[in-house]
Amino acid sequence: MAHYLTIEDLRVRHHRRAPKMFYDYADSGSYTQGTYTENERAFAGIKLRQRVARNIDSRDLSGTILGKPATLPLYLAPVGMTGMQYPDGEILAARAAEKFGVPFTLSTMSICSIEDVAANTTKPFWYQLYVMRDRGFVADMIARAKAAGCSALVLTLDLQILGQRHNDLRNGLTAPPKMTPKVIADLVRHPAWCLGMLGTKRRTFGNIVGHASGVTSMSSLMEWTASQFDPTLDWSSVEWIKSQWDGPLILKGIGDVEDAKIAVQTGADAITVSNHGGRQLDGAPASIHMLPQIAEAVGDKIEIHFDGGIRSGQDVLKALALGADVASIGRAYIYGLGAMGEAGVTRALEIIKKEMDITMALCGETKLSDIGPNNIWGGVPRPVPLTSDPERVPLEAIGAA
Repeated sequence: MAHYLTIEDLRVRHHRRAPKMFYDYADSGSYTQGTYTENERAFAGIKLRQRVARNIDSRDLSGTILGKPATLPLYLAPVGMTGMQYPDGEILAARAAEKFGVPFTLSTMSICSIEDVAANTTKPFWYQLYVMRDRGFVADMIARAKAAGCSALVLTLDLQILGQRHNDLRNGLTAPPKMTPKVIADLVRHPAWCLGMLGTKRRTFGNIVGHASGVTSMSSLMEWTASQFDPTLDWSSVEWIKSQWDGPLILKGIGDVEDAKIAVQTGADAITVSNHGGRQLDGAPASIHMLPQIAEAVGDKIEIHFDGGIRSGQDVLKALALGADVASIGRAYIYGLGAMGEAGVTRALEIIKKEMDITMALCGETKLSDIGPNNIWGGVPRPVPLTSDPERVPLEAIGAA
C-alpha cells in the first residue's frame, strides 16, 4: 500500500471502486456545497510556525478521549450508509478502529446494525443517535445501544430537517439501490463492488428495518425515514435523552457560541463543533473557523471535539492548536473503506498518524498538551469568503469511472 500516501490517494481509489450514488453520498454537501468546500479549504489558510533546534525526540501522540486512553486524539465519526461503500462497512471500520486504538461511532442510519457490530468486535464502540418523532423507537434504540455495551452516546442536534443534497436526489439514492436502467448501467462498471454486496445479507438500514413499527419493505422504509426526523427537537429533548442514557453523552452539531454555552448547562460530557460536513446549512462558516471562539467560551467547562474537513494529520494538529481536545474524521476514513475495506481504514489512520507526528516534530513539539495557538503563524484565523474548490486530482483526467 506504499502508493497510497495521502487521503487524496484513497479518495481517488474509492471513486473508481464505488457506484456513483454511494460515492456521491459520501463526497458531497447540500445546495451549492459552499460550506462543504469551505470546511476542507479553510485548513489551507491556517499556517503553522516551524521551530528549529529544539529537542523533538520521544514524541507522544497518545491521549485520552472521555477519560479513556487512545493512540491518537482522534475517532471515527458517524457516517450513514457506510455499509454501502464497502460490504459490511461498519463492521470493518469498527474492527480497524479497535485494532488501531481509537473509538468508532456507529450511525443510526447504518447498514450494519448495533447488534451486528457488537457481535463482530471485542471492545465497546460509540453510538450516534438521531431523534425521531417516534420516541418509543428512540428509547428502544438507546436501550439497544446499552445492551450492546456502547460506551458513549453521540446525540446529533443539527438534523431536525434534512438539508437538500442535490446529488442524492439526482442519483435516486436508496439502500439497496433501486434497479433503474441508469443504476444498472453504473453497477455494471463496478463488478467488484457488486460481487462483494452479493456476499452479504446487509444491504439496508439495519437499525431500522425490523425495529421501527410498520417498516416491512423498501417503500415503507423510505416513507418512515422521510417522516421521522423530528423538527420539535429542543433542549428539553436533550434532557429526556439524558434520562434514558446513563453513560457519557456527546452533543454533536454545535456551530454557535450561544448554543455551546447552553450545551454545557445540560451536563453533557462533550460537544462536537460541527456543521454536519456541510450537508445541512449551506452558507454556514467552516467548522474550523467557529472552533476558536467556541473553545474560548466553554473550553474550560467541557471536552471539545472537532468535526469537519480533516484530510491530514496536519489538519488534526491545527484543530488541536485552535482549541479542540479531540478531532474526528468521517470522509477521510470512508475514502479508505471505499478503496480497500478494513485495510483502507487502517491505511487512512496510518497516514494521519504519520503526518501528525512529522508535523508535530517540525513545529518543535513532543506532547499534545503543549500544542496551542503558539503553533499557529499569524494568530487565530478568522472566516474568509468562500472561493473555489480545494485542489484535487481531476478524476476525469485519470479515467475514473
